[in-house]
Amino acid sequence: MDTTHDGAGARIVRLARRLSASLVWAIPLSMAAGFGAGLLVDLDPLKSLVLPLTMLMVYPMLVNVKMRDAFSLVDSRVVGVAMALNFLVLPAGAWVLAKLFFASDAGLFVGMVLAGLFPTSGMTISWTGFAKGNVGAAIKMTVVGLIAASLLAPVYLKVLAGRMVPVDLLGVLGTVVLVVALPLAAAQLTRVVLLRRYGNERFATRIAPVFPGISVLGVLGIVFIAVGLKAEMIVERPELTLAIAAPVLLFYLANFALSTIVGRALFGRGDAIALVYGTVMRNLSIALGIAVTTFGPEAALVLAAGYIVQVQAAAWYVRLTDRVFGPAAPTSRPAATT
Repeated sequence: MDTTHDGAGARIVRLARRLSASLVWAIPLSMAAGFGAGLLVDLDPLKSLVLPLTMLMVYPMLVNVKMRDAFSLVDSRVVGVAMALNFLVLPAGAWVLAKLFFASDAGLFVGMVLAGLFPTSGMTISWTGFAKGNVGAAIKMTVVGLIAASLLAPVYLKVLAGRMVPVDLLGVLGTVVLVVALPLAAAQLTRVVLLRRYGNERFATRIAPVFPGISVLGVLGIVFIAVGLKAEMIVERPELTLAIAAPVLLFYLANFALSTIVGRALFGRGDAIALVYGTVMRNLSIALGIAVTTFGPEAALVLAAGYIVQVQAAAWYVRLTDRVFGPAAPTSRPAATT
């Protein structure tokens, strides 16, 4: 037995887990670093890295997902309700907030709309597990939501934001396919290869925990670039920070309230928690990638602010779940994600 190799593997797993849990402080730090760098140097050449970083974020998130389980009919009721909220209620809510707060600023308007279009992220699964919710349902919401958004988001953008900014329907569709379809295919191929080589147990304990940490690197890189590209504008318009904060906070407060009320009314504890995190957690990385490459970094400022609110709120909500939904049964355990 190679104890040296096992020890190194365990350290990598621990480092990856710490990185995955670091978003609460790492995203504000990355924004601050991007802001400082943007004032010192021209970060415009880094725009070309946004799409690769977006793919880097999506790919690791999907390696740990069993596609067969993601499309089973188990949990179909709660998944269906989540999809109704994600593709009917929340895009409409984001559009209303954009009209109320950003009617005269096309860049910020489209950024707010984008916040409502891409549901779930890898952290949907993680936070559902932390709160002892139905992880199996969260996995389904993540995969189904990601694929559905790939098809619907370009159309929604054209309908909801087409009067404010020119929307190249085929161009946006191509970008979405690039950052979703290719990472999805690569992730599933990677999963098959690793399972065949290392087996289920080693994959689950030593390899799978590393991937969320890799995904975090993509998130931090995108946030750094998005804020850095508009650092000078933030200095010139300090009131912009408050102008962005108000609708973003309202969006997440309304989302948490709505999903909690619907969850309590329709589902038991585990499904209700999955519903909350399957709707509140937006895939801001994909939205950021589209914002920076298609609509400009001003649109990305709304999404960068969304990261701070989303991660902080998700962490606090975990602490409140027992009060909101009651304590988990002693024998209940989150479903395996591998």
